[in-house]
Amino acid sequence: MFRLLKDKIYSKLMLVFTLASVSLVLLIGIGLYYKSLPLLHKLSWGTLLTSSEWRPLKGLFGFFPFIMGTLWVTAIAIIIALPLCLLTSFYITEYAPARIRKILIPFVNLLSGIPPVIFGVWGVLFIIPLIQNHIAPHFVEFSTGYSVLAGGVVLAVMIFPLIVSIVCEVLMTIPHELKNASLALGATKWETIKKVLLRKAKPGIIAATVLAISRAFGETIAVLMVCGNNVAVPHSVFDPGYPLPALIANNYGEMLSIPMYESALMFAALLLFIIILLFNIISRLILVRLERGLSE
Repeated sequence: MFRLLKDKIYSKLMLVFTLASVSLVLLIGIGLYYKSLPLLHKLSWGTLLTSSEWRPLKGLFGFFPFIMGTLWVTAIAIIIALPLCLLTSFYITEYAPARIRKILIPFVNLLSGIPPVIFGVWGVLFIIPLIQNHIAPHFVEFSTGYSVLAGGVVLAVMIFPLIVSIVCEVLMTIPHELKNASLALGATKWETIKKVLLRKAKPGIIAATVLAISRAFGETIAVLMVCGNNVAVPHSVFDPGYPLPALIANNYGEMLSIPMYESALMFAALLLFIIILLFNIISRLILVRLERGLSE
Protein backbone atom coordinates (compact mmCIF):
# COMPACT_ATOMS: atom_id res chain seq x y z
CA MET A 1 0.00 0.00 0.00
CA PHE A 2 2.77 2.43 0.97
CA ARG A 3 4.69 1.64 -2.24
CA LEU A 4 1.62 2.41 -4.38
CA LEU A 5 1.07 5.69 -2.54
CA LYS A 6 4.72 6.66 -2.99
CA ASP A 7 4.50 5.80 -6.69
CA LYS A 8 1.44 8.05 -7.11
CA ILE A 9 3.16 10.91 -5.27
CA TYR A 10 6.23 10.68 -7.50
CA SER A 11 4.10 10.53 -10.66
CA LYS A 12 2.19 13.65 -9.59
CA LEU A 13 5.44 15.44 -8.78
CA MET A 14 6.84 14.61 -12.20
CA LEU A 15 3.64 15.91 -13.79
CA VAL A 16 3.94 19.18 -11.84
CA PHE A 17 7.58 19.66 -12.88
CA THR A 18 6.72 18.84 -16.50
CA LEU A 19 3.88 21.37 -16.55
CA ALA A 20 6.16 23.94 -14.89
CA SER A 21 8.78 23.44 -17.62
CA VAL A 22 6.20 23.82 -20.38
CA SER A 23 4.54 26.83 -18.74
CA LEU A 24 7.94 28.54 -18.48
CA VAL A 25 7.98 28.91 -22.27
CA LEU A 26 4.49 30.41 -22.15
CA LEU A 27 5.48 32.81 -19.36
CA ILE A 28 8.53 34.01 -21.32
CA GLY A 29 6.32 34.76 -24.34
CA ILE A 30 3.73 36.57 -22.22
CA GLY A 31 6.42 38.62 -20.47
CA LEU A 32 8.01 39.71 -23.74
CA TYR A 33 4.60 40.59 -25.21
CA TYR A 34 3.71 42.65 -22.12
CA LYS A 35 6.97 44.60 -22.32
CA SER A 36 6.38 45.18 -26.06
CA LEU A 37 2.89 46.64 -25.60
CA PRO A 38 3.96 50.35 -25.53
CA LEU A 39 5.46 49.95 -29.01
CA LEU A 40 2.55 47.85 -30.28
CA HIS A 41 0.08 50.53 -29.14
CA LYS A 42 1.96 53.10 -31.20
CA LEU A 43 2.82 51.09 -34.34
CA SER A 44 1.02 48.16 -35.97
CA TRP A 45 2.53 44.72 -36.49
CA GLY A 46 2.52 45.25 -40.24
CA THR A 47 4.50 48.48 -39.97
CA LEU A 48 7.02 46.99 -37.54
CA LEU A 49 7.61 43.88 -39.64
CA THR A 50 7.74 45.43 -43.11
CA SER A 51 9.36 48.82 -42.53
CA SER A 52 13.10 49.33 -43.01
CA GLU A 53 13.19 52.70 -41.24
CA TRP A 54 15.18 52.45 -38.01
CA ARG A 55 15.33 55.92 -36.43
CA PRO A 56 14.71 55.56 -32.70
CA LEU A 57 15.10 59.30 -32.05
CA LYS A 58 12.18 59.94 -34.41
CA GLY A 59 10.12 57.05 -33.12
CA LEU A 60 10.59 54.92 -36.25
CA PHE A 61 11.20 51.24 -35.57
CA GLY A 62 11.32 49.06 -38.66
CA PHE A 63 12.47 45.51 -37.98
CA PHE A 64 12.60 44.18 -41.54
CA PRO A 65 16.43 44.60 -41.91
CA PHE A 66 17.01 42.75 -38.63
CA ILE A 67 14.69 39.89 -39.58
CA MET A 68 16.38 39.52 -42.96
CA GLY A 69 19.84 39.71 -41.38
CA THR A 70 18.88 36.88 -39.01
CA LEU A 71 17.50 34.73 -41.85
CA TRP A 72 20.50 35.38 -44.13
CA VAL A 73 23.09 34.41 -41.51
CA THR A 74 21.15 31.33 -40.38
CA ALA A 75 20.50 30.11 -43.94
CA ILE A 76 24.17 30.50 -44.94
CA ALA A 77 25.28 28.64 -41.79
CA ILE A 78 22.98 25.68 -42.49
CA ILE A 79 23.89 25.54 -46.20
CA ILE A 80 27.59 25.38 -45.28
CA ALA A 81 27.34 23.16 -42.21
CA LEU A 82 24.79 20.49 -43.14
CA PRO A 83 26.64 18.80 -46.04
CA LEU A 84 29.96 18.88 -44.15
CA CYS A 85 28.32 17.49 -41.01
CA LEU A 86 26.61 14.65 -42.88
CA LEU A 87 29.81 13.63 -44.67
CA THR A 88 31.78 13.83 -41.41
CA SER A 89 29.17 11.75 -39.58
CA PHE A 90 29.13 9.07 -42.28
CA TYR A 91 32.92 8.92 -42.27
CA ILE A 92 33.11 8.59 -38.49
CA THR A 93 30.45 5.87 -38.26
CA GLU A 94 31.05 3.92 -41.49
CA TYR A 95 34.57 4.46 -42.81
CA ALA A 96 36.89 5.51 -39.98
CA PRO A 97 38.88 2.78 -38.20
CA ALA A 98 38.07 2.38 -34.49
CA ARG A 99 41.38 4.02 -33.50
CA ILE A 100 40.70 7.15 -35.56
CA ARG A 101 37.04 7.23 -34.43
CA LYS A 102 38.13 7.40 -30.80
CA ILE A 103 40.19 10.51 -31.65
CA LEU A 104 37.65 12.24 -33.91
CA ILE A 105 34.58 12.05 -31.67
CA PRO A 106 36.19 13.77 -28.61
CA PHE A 107 37.80 16.32 -30.93
CA VAL A 108 34.42 17.21 -32.48
CA ASN A 109 32.82 17.43 -29.02
CA LEU A 110 35.66 19.72 -27.93
CA LEU A 111 34.49 22.32 -30.46
CA SER A 112 31.17 22.68 -28.63
CA GLY A 113 33.02 23.69 -25.46
CA ILE A 114 34.88 26.63 -27.01
CA PRO A 115 33.39 30.00 -25.90
CA PRO A 116 31.52 31.89 -28.67
CA VAL A 117 33.79 34.93 -28.30
CA ILE A 118 36.74 32.77 -29.40
CA PHE A 119 34.89 31.93 -32.60
CA GLY A 120 34.20 35.64 -33.04
CA VAL A 121 37.86 36.54 -32.67
CA TRP A 122 38.78 33.75 -35.11
CA GLY A 123 36.26 35.18 -37.57
CA VAL A 124 37.71 38.68 -37.27
CA LEU A 125 41.31 37.52 -37.66
CA PHE A 126 40.90 34.92 -40.42
CA ILE A 127 37.46 34.82 -42.07
CA ILE A 128 37.01 38.55 -42.64
CA PRO A 129 40.46 39.07 -44.30
CA LEU A 130 39.83 35.94 -46.39
CA ILE A 131 36.52 37.31 -47.65
CA GLN A 132 37.81 40.87 -48.11
CA ASN A 133 41.02 40.03 -49.95
CA HIS A 134 40.46 36.71 -51.69
CA ILE A 135 36.75 35.89 -52.15
CA ALA A 136 34.80 39.14 -52.49
CA PRO A 137 37.02 40.72 -55.22
CA HIS A 138 35.91 37.97 -57.62
CA PHE A 139 32.23 38.89 -57.19
CA VAL A 140 31.87 42.53 -56.05
CA GLU A 141 33.90 45.72 -56.40
CA PHE A 142 34.43 46.25 -52.69
CA SER A 143 33.65 44.49 -49.43
CA THR A 144 34.98 45.13 -45.95
CA GLY A 145 34.63 41.44 -45.16
CA TYR A 146 32.17 42.17 -42.38
CA SER A 147 29.18 40.49 -43.95
CA VAL A 148 26.42 37.94 -43.56
CA LEU A 149 28.77 35.46 -45.25
CA ALA A 150 31.32 35.91 -42.45
CA GLY A 151 28.55 35.49 -39.87
CA GLY A 152 27.30 32.37 -41.65
CA VAL A 153 30.76 30.79 -41.80
CA VAL A 154 31.44 31.43 -38.11
CA LEU A 155 27.99 30.17 -37.17
CA ALA A 156 28.44 27.06 -39.34
CA VAL A 157 31.58 26.15 -37.38
CA MET A 158 29.75 26.73 -34.10
CA ILE A 159 26.83 24.41 -34.93
CA PHE A 160 29.08 21.80 -36.56
CA PRO A 161 29.69 19.70 -33.39
CA LEU A 162 25.99 19.74 -32.46
CA ILE A 163 24.84 18.29 -35.80
CA VAL A 164 27.72 15.80 -36.04
CA SER A 165 27.16 14.45 -32.51
CA ILE A 166 23.42 13.93 -33.01
CA VAL A 167 23.73 12.44 -36.50
CA CYS A 168 26.47 10.05 -35.33
CA GLU A 169 24.24 8.87 -32.49
CA VAL A 170 21.35 8.35 -34.91
CA LEU A 171 23.52 6.39 -37.36
CA MET A 172 24.85 4.16 -34.58
CA THR A 173 21.29 3.16 -33.62
CA ILE A 174 20.49 1.80 -37.10
CA PRO A 175 20.50 -2.02 -36.95
CA HIS A 176 23.53 -3.68 -38.51
CA GLU A 177 21.19 -6.18 -40.18
CA LEU A 178 19.94 -3.47 -42.55
CA LYS A 179 23.48 -2.61 -43.63
CA ASN A 180 24.47 -6.26 -43.99
CA ALA A 181 21.36 -7.04 -46.02
CA SER A 182 22.12 -4.20 -48.44
CA LEU A 183 25.75 -5.25 -48.79
CA ALA A 184 24.71 -8.87 -49.27
CA LEU A 185 22.53 -7.85 -52.21
CA GLY A 186 25.59 -6.44 -53.95
CA ALA A 187 25.35 -2.76 -53.01
CA THR A 188 28.54 -0.88 -52.29
CA LYS A 189 29.08 0.85 -48.96
CA TRP A 190 28.31 4.27 -50.52
CA GLU A 191 25.12 2.93 -52.14
CA THR A 192 24.12 1.48 -48.77
CA ILE A 193 24.64 4.89 -47.16
CA LYS A 194 22.56 6.67 -49.81
CA LYS A 195 19.74 4.16 -50.16
CA VAL A 196 19.47 2.67 -46.67
CA LEU A 197 21.20 4.68 -43.94
CA LEU A 198 20.26 8.13 -45.19
CA ARG A 199 16.61 7.12 -45.56
CA LYS A 200 16.49 5.49 -42.15
CA ALA A 201 18.29 8.37 -40.44
CA LYS A 202 16.28 11.13 -42.12
CA PRO A 203 14.08 11.96 -39.07
CA GLY A 204 17.18 12.19 -36.85
CA ILE A 205 19.00 14.37 -39.38
CA ILE A 206 16.02 16.74 -39.55
CA ALA A 207 15.83 16.87 -35.74
CA ALA A 208 19.56 17.68 -35.55
CA THR A 209 19.13 20.41 -38.17
CA VAL A 210 16.19 21.89 -36.25
CA LEU A 211 18.23 22.06 -33.04
CA ALA A 212 21.14 23.62 -34.91
CA ILE A 213 18.94 26.25 -36.55
CA SER A 214 17.32 27.08 -33.21
CA ARG A 215 20.78 27.68 -31.75
CA ALA A 216 21.86 29.63 -34.82
CA PHE A 217 18.86 31.96 -34.53
CA GLY A 218 19.85 32.98 -31.01
CA GLU A 219 23.64 33.11 -31.31
CA THR A 220 24.87 36.59 -30.40
CA ILE A 221 28.48 37.44 -29.60
CA ALA A 222 30.36 35.69 -32.40
CA VAL A 223 27.87 36.83 -35.07
CA LEU A 224 27.82 40.36 -33.66
CA MET A 225 31.60 40.60 -34.09
CA VAL A 226 31.71 39.70 -37.80
CA CYS A 227 28.39 40.72 -39.40
CA GLY A 228 29.01 44.44 -39.73
CA ASN A 229 25.86 45.50 -37.82
CA ASN A 230 24.57 47.80 -40.54
CA VAL A 231 20.84 48.55 -40.46
CA ALA A 232 20.08 47.62 -44.06
CA VAL A 233 18.57 44.64 -45.85
CA PRO A 234 21.41 42.46 -47.25
CA HIS A 235 21.14 41.93 -51.00
CA SER A 236 24.13 39.60 -51.34
CA VAL A 237 26.28 37.45 -49.09
CA PHE A 238 28.97 40.16 -49.11
CA ASP A 239 26.66 42.82 -47.62
CA PRO A 240 26.74 43.52 -43.89
CA GLY A 241 23.78 42.43 -41.80
CA TYR A 242 22.32 43.08 -38.39
CA PRO A 243 20.66 40.01 -36.80
CA LEU A 244 18.06 40.41 -34.05
CA PRO A 245 20.27 38.99 -31.24
CA ALA A 246 23.03 41.45 -32.15
CA LEU A 247 20.53 44.34 -31.99
CA ILE A 248 19.50 43.35 -28.46
CA ALA A 249 23.04 42.71 -27.22
CA ASN A 250 24.42 45.91 -28.74
CA ASN A 251 21.83 48.32 -27.42
CA TYR A 252 20.13 47.02 -24.30
CA GLY A 253 21.18 49.06 -21.31
CA GLU A 254 22.87 51.84 -23.29
CA MET A 255 20.11 53.71 -25.12
CA LEU A 256 17.10 53.06 -22.89
CA SER A 257 16.71 56.79 -22.21
CA ILE A 258 15.20 57.08 -25.71
CA PRO A 259 11.40 56.79 -25.48
CA MET A 260 10.02 53.43 -26.66
CA TYR A 261 13.52 52.00 -27.13
CA GLU A 262 13.24 49.42 -24.37
CA SER A 263 9.89 48.34 -25.72
CA ALA A 264 11.41 48.06 -29.22
CA LEU A 265 14.21 45.82 -27.95
CA MET A 266 11.68 43.66 -26.09
CA PHE A 267 9.72 43.41 -29.33
CA ALA A 268 12.91 42.26 -31.07
CA ALA A 269 13.24 39.52 -28.43
CA LEU A 270 9.57 38.64 -28.92
CA LEU A 271 10.12 38.37 -32.68
CA LEU A 272 13.07 36.05 -32.15
CA PHE A 273 11.00 33.98 -29.73
CA ILE A 274 8.11 33.69 -32.23
CA ILE A 275 10.41 32.82 -35.16
CA ILE A 276 12.09 29.99 -33.22
CA LEU A 277 8.75 28.73 -31.85
CA LEU A 278 7.07 28.66 -35.28
CA PHE A 279 10.10 27.03 -36.86
CA ASN A 280 10.13 24.28 -34.23
CA ILE A 281 6.38 23.66 -34.55
CA ILE A 282 6.57 23.42 -38.36
CA SER A 283 9.63 21.18 -38.16
CA ARG A 284 7.88 18.92 -35.66
CA LEU A 285 4.87 18.56 -37.98
CA ILE A 286 7.21 17.64 -40.85
CA LEU A 287 8.97 15.09 -38.62
CA VAL A 288 5.68 13.47 -37.59
CA ARG A 289 4.57 13.16 -41.21
CA LEU A 290 7.97 11.80 -42.24
CA GLU A 291 8.02 9.20 -39.45
CA ARG A 292 4.48 8.16 -40.37
CA GLY A 293 5.52 7.73 -44.00
CA LEU A 294 8.57 5.63 -43.06
CA SER A 295 6.49 3.36 -40.81
CA GLU A 296 3.93 2.58 -43.55
